[in-house]
Amino acid sequence: MRDSFQRLLMMAGPEIRALNAQAELGEVCAPERNQSSHLLRHFLERFFRNETASRSGDAKTRLVQIAFATGLPPMIVAMYLWPVYHRLPGWPPGSTRIGLPPYWEQINHHFFFVMYSFVALGLATVFEWDLFFPDLLDQFVLTTLPVPAGRLFAARVCAIAILIGGFLIDANWMAPLILPLATDPPKLMPFVAAQAASTLCGGLFAAAFVLAVQSSLLAIFGERLFKRISLALQGMLVAVLVMLLLLFPVLSGATPALLQSGNRWILAFPPFWFLGMYQRILEGTSALPIFSTLTEIALGATAAAIGVTVAAYPVAYLRRVRQLVEGPPARSLRSELSMPVQRLLHRTMLRRPGMRAVFHFIGKTLARVARYRIYLVMYCGVGLSLVVSSVLRLNVTHSHLKFAYSADGIRTAIGIVAFWVIAGLRTALGSAGNRQGLWVWNFVQGNPPKFEHLLERARATRLWVLMWGIFATCVVLGVLHRVAPAELGGAQSIAAQIVAAFGTCLLLVDTLFMKSARVPFSGEAETEEENPGFTVLRYVTVFPLVLWLDLHLERLMEMGPKQLGAVIVVAVVAHLWLRKKSHEHLRLYSDQLEMDEGMEELPNALRLRV
Repeated sequence: MRDSFQRLLMMAGPEIRALNAQAELGEVCAPERNQSSHLLRHFLERFFRNETASRSGDAKTRLVQIAFATGLPPMIVAMYLWPVYHRLPGWPPGSTRIGLPPYWEQINHHFFFVMYSFVALGLATVFEWDLFFPDLLDQFVLTTLPVPAGRLFAARVCAIAILIGGFLIDANWMAPLILPLATDPPKLMPFVAAQAASTLCGGLFAAAFVLAVQSSLLAIFGERLFKRISLALQGMLVAVLVMLLLLFPVLSGATPALLQSGNRWILAFPPFWFLGMYQRILEGTSALPIFSTLTEIALGATAAAIGVTVAAYPVAYLRRVRQLVEGPPARSLRSELSMPVQRLLHRTMLRRPGMRAVFHFIGKTLARVARYRIYLVMYCGVGLSLVVSSVLRLNVTHSHLKFAYSADGIRTAIGIVAFWVIAGLRTALGSAGNRQGLWVWNFVQGNPPKFEHLLERARATRLWVLMWGIFATCVVLGVLHRVAPAELGGAQSIAAQIVAAFGTCLLLVDTLFMKSARVPFSGEAETEEENPGFTVLRYVTVFPLVLWLDLHLERLMEMGPKQLGAVIVVAVVAHLWLRKKSHEHLRLYSDQLEMDEGMEELPNALRLRV
């Protein structure tokens, strides 16, 4: 058991045994399962065996990694609470307090666990958004089998319930093991009951609310209209949830004043509902009246969210199945607003046919395939939440919450938007796709292509990414300038911000797409995925560096025209050097011998007989 668990964490394959050892194990008896259990296992595996969650399709490994990643933050916070509740005399230096923290500081500690459960379950439900309802694979494969439609529906509902229940327990089971030892509560059983009830109820409300919103919109408007707002709604939910977690330090500082102010607006903030439940269970009848009110709202809102989900989901399910049978309406992907821009690009930067083919292939594929756009939704949602949390400042004055805006936060917003938009596009364009269509590119350009063709691919891809990166950065910058302080309104500051936006996007595209030689959306499905911890570490190290450089160089450019010109020269030199390195990589790639792409010969790929 220990070896199997270790192999699971290390993403290793099963142990290879000799034939004699396998014979000694005896005959393997497969467990008998009925039709419903097979369907349930199928739907549960699909939640993790998809390109968004795992390119290699190793559902078991991905499930264990997600489980540990979800439950780890509350456990770490619980461990760090031990020195807070067990202060030594004279430590930390200058501190005179001995004993338990003040009452409202303890409430803020409880608030974190409630907030984390709320955000974690909301994000998990949004991430699995598209898998809660049937798709074409389910409709044209499962419905052809001798399986009653009611059994399919029941199996999917059970799979959703198990998924949400598993995430709910996983996000909250580690912290209660450590919190009693870390905080030494005077009443152990009420403390454990309050911790469990409030976090579980908060996470359940978040998951039920997201599913209720999706089911209601789908049941009311149908699949066609729902698709138009689905991605925008997902991105907004991700941004709001991540922003709540990032703004927790600010919210925790304002919590005492807000809860004691009597302001009715705090009754509309869901995390406060479940904080009230926490304190009501913990303190009993001695709790503040506001906590009793919040507890009643929490119970009523959770019951309402579950009730709306139960009522709307069957209707949405039937409408989704009907739409899959009827098929989507024919629609043109050509936009009249984009035609002048395309003509201008064709006459300037897209003169060669190869560049036009790659450029338009990227846009049409993203407009046609939703699973690629989900990467952009997640990345842009995280970026938007970081922008809001860095720009927005909350101040409590006379029991009223007032908003302020940080000048340095607006400066760093340029780097935040540019980084997350371009990183999201890199992830989407490098995704494993349908490689059967690669024969067209190999037939026209060769395998590997000549250097000129590779250069056309790279230039078209970078141009597409650069255009959207600059567009998104300038739009956010324009919106933020409506609330920017007066110090950012001068001509020199505006010029510095424009140069920073263009320079940051250009250098990020040069860096992230330096070794991009493949056609977008044709990356290979990796047999062994990189450990997610190393991926997160890469972002944690690179992203702060981008923000630090962006902030300090922007301040430098605001000092005068000479500093502005010097930064422009440095950016141009860095761009030329990165472009030279990219050309060297592309030339080395084109000089290789003919590669085996794992594809069939052209006649077989076309299903022709010679």
